[in-house]
Amino acid sequence: MRQVFRHLLQQKLLFIAIATIAVVTLGAIFAPLIAPYSPNFQFADGLSDMGGPLPPDQKFVLGTDLLGRDLLSRVIYGARTSLIVGIAANLVAVFIGTALGLIAGFMRGAVGNAIMRFTDLMLAFPALILAIALAAILHPSLWIVILVIALVNWTWVCRVIYTQTIALTEREYIEAVRSLGAGPLRIVVRHLIPHLVPTIIVWGTLGIATAVQLEATLSYLGVGVQPPTPSWGNIIFENQNYFTTAPWLVLIPGVSIIVLALSFNVLGDALRELVDPTRRSRH
Repeated sequence: MRQVFRHLLQQKLLFIAIATIAVVTLGAIFAPLIAPYSPNFQFADGLSDMGGPLPPDQKFVLGTDLLGRDLLSRVIYGARTSLIVGIAANLVAVFIGTALGLIAGFMRGAVGNAIMRFTDLMLAFPALILAIALAAILHPSLWIVILVIALVNWTWVCRVIYTQTIALTEREYIEAVRSLGAGPLRIVVRHLIPHLVPTIIVWGTLGIATAVQLEATLSYLGVGVQPPTPSWGNIIFENQNYFTTAPWLVLIPGVSIIVLALSFNVLGDALRELVDPTRRSRH
């Protein structure tokens, strides 16, 4: 009974996660149609008599920020920024990690050892510190943030692909294909990559959550997406001084980051159970 209840709970969480991702994605795509105002427009009546942010009311559903801008509009447009960075950065990271892991696992020898020692070297650096250093050296912008996040997130994908490639190349059907005269490129494209696609999809989904959180962290620290472009991270950064007097300015984007990251994690775990027969058999 406990296992059945746990399975139903997981299915319910999966439905909520998919619905959350769908809502955020649609909101990001149709932000110009959904957002009530421009995210950067400063309203003359957007501040209180004391010059502080306004609380939620009929005109401003989520209130205003420190410059008198509509918070709801900025959160909606911030979802677009977070999704663009999360998806694009993770696609680049998965591509780099898959390519290097395949090369290292298939060729082995000096080439494979060199790639994996470089991967170990990258793993030795804390990802956040490395990302901050790269972002500080390069001029912060949307595409630089995508590149920085990709450069610090490819290592885990490379490790997993490397391990699976070695396991696949030792199977009998690969030896049979080689004995029939198939070249390295044909073996990789026709017989290795198709078996790695499920793993790539799972890590591609799980990595989005990490990328979204890292983008928010970099933006909060001032080395990510730069204002006035709205991002959930820089919304928190801009309004952190009003946390005690206007907590909605920090809580709303903060909760948005947590919910979106958890949703991608739940979806990634579900995909992992779907493609992994050992995990599926345990259930």
